[in-house]
Amino acid sequence: MEPYSHEHIRHSFDAYCKQILKNEAVDVERHQNYLRKHEISLSRITEEELEQLAECDTYYEDYQRFRMTGFEVMIKNALLAEALRSLSEDRQEIVLLFYIVGFTDKEIAERMNLVRRTVAYRRNRSLKLMKDFMEGNAHE
Repeated sequence: MEPYSHEHIRHSFDAYCKQILKNEAVDVERHQNYLRKHEISLSRITEEELEQLAECDTYYEDYQRFRMTGFEVMIKNALLAEALRSLSEDRQEIVLLFYIVGFTDKEIAERMNLVRRTVAYRRNRSLKLMKDFMEGNAHE
């Protein structure tokens, strides 16, 4: 009898395949246990937890655009956008540059060739006008 007969090779290969399948079954079982421990079905999540996971799509059609020299500002709140549109263009620019872009009164004054105090006055007056407009139209 040869030291490695076909029969011996076949039995060795069979034993090897069985060991591989047994190890694979252990790996699958281990993975299933991991999933049971670390995952939860979406049907078992509470509404509050589900809302934390949810993400709403943002569409630019929902925004209103305000263009200034070098900047474009997008406003989503319709009432705020209407209030801004009720102002003159220079007042819109002052409010947007100050509150949205983050310019100081001095920077806005230099940009618009105005006195700093004029910018501050127009900004404060514009806020008052916007507040009155929004309070008057809040119920709509």
